[in-house]
Amino acid sequence: MNQTDKLFLLDAYALIYRAYYAFIKSPRFNSKGLNTSAILGFVNTLEELLKKENPTHIGVAFDPSGPTFRHEAFEQYKAHREETPEGIRTAVPIIKDIIRAYRIPILEIPGYEADDVIGTLATKAGELGITTYMMTPDKDYGQLVSEHVFMYRPKFGDKEFEVLGVEEVKAKYDISSPAQVIDLLGLMGDSSDNIPGCPGVGEKTALKLIGEFGSIENLLEHTDQLKGALKTKVETNKEMITFSKFLATIKIDVPIELKMDELVREEPNEEELRKIFEELEFRNLIERIFKIEKKQVNIAPQQGDLFGFFTPEGQEEEKYSNLAGLESIDYDYQLIDNEAKRTDFIQRILTSEIISLDTETTGTDPISAELVGMSFSVAENQAYYIPVPADQEEAQKIVNELRPIFENEKSLKVGQNIKYDMLVLQNYGVEIKGEIFDTMIAHYVLQPELRHGMDYLAEIYLNYNTIKIEELIGAKGKNQGNMRDLSPEQVYKYACEDADVTLKLKNVLEKELKENGVEDLFYKIEMPLVPVLANIERNGMKLDTDTLGQTSEDFNSRMNEIEKEIFALAGMEFNISSPKQVGEVLFEKLKVVEKAKKTKTGQYSTSEDVLESLRSKHPVVEKILEYRGLKKLVSTYVDALPQLINPKTGKIHTSFNQTVTATGRLSSSNPNLQNIPIRDEDGKEIRKAFIPDEGCSFFSADYSQIELRIMAHLSEDPNMVEAFTSGHDIHAATAAKIYKTDISEVTKDMRRKAKTANFGIIYGISVFGLAERMAVERKEAKELIDGYFETYPKVKEYMDKSIEVARNNGYVETIFHRKRYLPDINSRNAVVRGYAERNAINAPIQGSAADIIKVAMVNIYNRFKRENIKAKMILQVHDELNFSVPSDEKELVERIVMEEMENAYHMHVPLKADCGWGNNWLEAH
Repeated sequence: MNQTDKLFLLDAYALIYRAYYAFIKSPRFNSKGLNTSAILGFVNTLEELLKKENPTHIGVAFDPSGPTFRHEAFEQYKAHREETPEGIRTAVPIIKDIIRAYRIPILEIPGYEADDVIGTLATKAGELGITTYMMTPDKDYGQLVSEHVFMYRPKFGDKEFEVLGVEEVKAKYDISSPAQVIDLLGLMGDSSDNIPGCPGVGEKTALKLIGEFGSIENLLEHTDQLKGALKTKVETNKEMITFSKFLATIKIDVPIELKMDELVREEPNEEELRKIFEELEFRNLIERIFKIEKKQVNIAPQQGDLFGFFTPEGQEEEKYSNLAGLESIDYDYQLIDNEAKRTDFIQRILTSEIISLDTETTGTDPISAELVGMSFSVAENQAYYIPVPADQEEAQKIVNELRPIFENEKSLKVGQNIKYDMLVLQNYGVEIKGEIFDTMIAHYVLQPELRHGMDYLAEIYLNYNTIKIEELIGAKGKNQGNMRDLSPEQVYKYACEDADVTLKLKNVLEKELKENGVEDLFYKIEMPLVPVLANIERNGMKLDTDTLGQTSEDFNSRMNEIEKEIFALAGMEFNISSPKQVGEVLFEKLKVVEKAKKTKTGQYSTSEDVLESLRSKHPVVEKILEYRGLKKLVSTYVDALPQLINPKTGKIHTSFNQTVTATGRLSSSNPNLQNIPIRDEDGKEIRKAFIPDEGCSFFSADYSQIELRIMAHLSEDPNMVEAFTSGHDIHAATAAKIYKTDISEVTKDMRRKAKTANFGIIYGISVFGLAERMAVERKEAKELIDGYFETYPKVKEYMDKSIEVARNNGYVETIFHRKRYLPDINSRNAVVRGYAERNAINAPIQGSAADIIKVAMVNIYNRFKRENIKAKMILQVHDELNFSVPSDEKELVERIVMEEMENAYHMHVPLKADCGWGNNWLEAH
């Protein structure tokens, strides 16, 4: 053998797991939703190894897919390990393809673990004098180290690569020979592999025993020299200790030959590697490996980490990036900073059929934000920036000059979160007219569960690294600067790039919408909804602050009373807002349960679900829950809402988000008005504070049992369809059929149980879940579910078919073809798979309901405009729409809203809506 030969043997799974968990807090996904954490981490480690150590020979060992000799000898071997995470399971075949593309041999022997394969080859190579490195983080390998065989521990975080030879292993474990690692593991056990060891013997005691007796065999022959409890432990567990040593011993006689010529490092298959990396969107790796011309850029921690798994908190590293930046493209960005330039610009842009636009403002709240400037792009790599001064008269004059561009109905306006730009321009009396294309929403329709920010989209679709706003005004937080503080010269390239990149994204995404069959969803539902939401946000909601003030007093008074009751029941005073103190009182002083659940920090868990499960155990638990509920209402709504009133408008203006939920539902933020509790009296008190405009009434309309109606439509179950078309109460009709009685004989209890079943089953509820929800025995819950499916057999068929469709396609669809991707639908982990199956059943139903009310909102908005209705739509909460209506429009508005809601989509069963009027939200709904 050549004296310069250097053999590296890699333990694949150990490295893959380490890579996956290194990214666990910020996992990597490509644009197709594939978790690439394990793949990226593994390849980064492999690449640095090849570059840093330049091995002459290399092989990668994998565990076999089936059981090993250890599993056959000990059924519990590694039995407690969790199911392989989906991100690893899907990564392994891709990693194997990558290894093959590197032309590195894959070493895998049925019945033997990677440790044994590496152990055998390393031992044979060492005996031949070949310098051999076993690359793994597992301490077990220490037993194999010899004169020519070393452990090579990968770097992790801020820990560098570590090479362990004979002396290092001896020093690390305080033993006299590497072989004693086996004895150490045999005595202390190994929790990661479920090797039992000797019960009650930890590392400290194991080291002491090995130091004294040298080996397990010698220890077991001389147990008479031990004393007390330790003697009893060892003698009682002799067989277990011997067996544990057997399990911990890495085999060095696996039926595999050391063929150095087959392990010679070769040049990778560049074409194949590039193809795989492009598919995975590993652009940094493509650039680095294939020596594409490099450009140095600063990338924030965890956004382009090539050589470690992450950058230590608060540090930035200079990294190579293959992403193009502004300086690497041929761009024409112009600063339009005087009236003559503006006049010329407006004349040229007015004839453009497509205009990409973006606003730069003084803040993120569009209702109060002022314009700092506007950017436009009508052709790729070309853009214009028009600064707007702080002086309001001057600002208005410039915006008025640009009005023909915004209000040209013939041109398509393109934006990234264009609703924000619409709202800001409305502050200046300008309305964006004509068709719109929002790139953020386009990507949401394509990939609802991924991120939709422009910087991210530019990276994955354009291979482009944008200028970050933090480079101009500093990091987010209280010390962040303001765009107004910068000169137009400092801002214009950044602003132009935004408009330019948005146009480029539109050109890519519109093709993807067509290819994925979601054009109608985007153009006919999501885009027409944008101006509707802008209108609702602009309208805002009026608050009765006096009512809220009274509610605050009442709630705080009740909290004081409840606090006294809690202290009396507990027999002591403590801080009810401290989870730590609550845990100590409940589980140490009152001993509500014998064995209490603890968090990772060792503190007792007192989360809401934990306390709910203990409600019946002690009266103090119910009181704590009541206190917490009131405190949350006070802090989140009662005291917080008045602080959010806009001083200019005297109203609160929530923001509606179209790109947050995976189901298609809208969400609301700043403040979130969709989470106000409606089932309990305290939540209702808050609704009382929402009032209509002066001289108006509050009108509320909501869909009646829309999800059940959609289930009837999708399943086409004749009994369910008949129940709805006949106009019967669906829960009473269900109860009558399940309990085989006339509908007139259905009791309140029967109806209640049928209602729970109706709503529970469309969410894929289990027998256990239904029993718990109804507080009945599992036997009764099972009978109810069986009776339900007997009554509605097509519902069961629909549920089974939905799961099958998801398994085959990887997604399910709403009636408007909104996709919900379910990557875990074929998971081997039953819990994970079960969650995906429930989503497969419910996502088409919940998503269709979300789509239908969006259609209704658009149609109502358009009719209001067409018929010059003064009433305002002021809030949407899932299946409910709320309006402020002048008294002379009450009958007309009710007719329009009910007509449009009930005719938004025609199904096998009628869509029904209920409505109500009042002086506030509570009275109306």
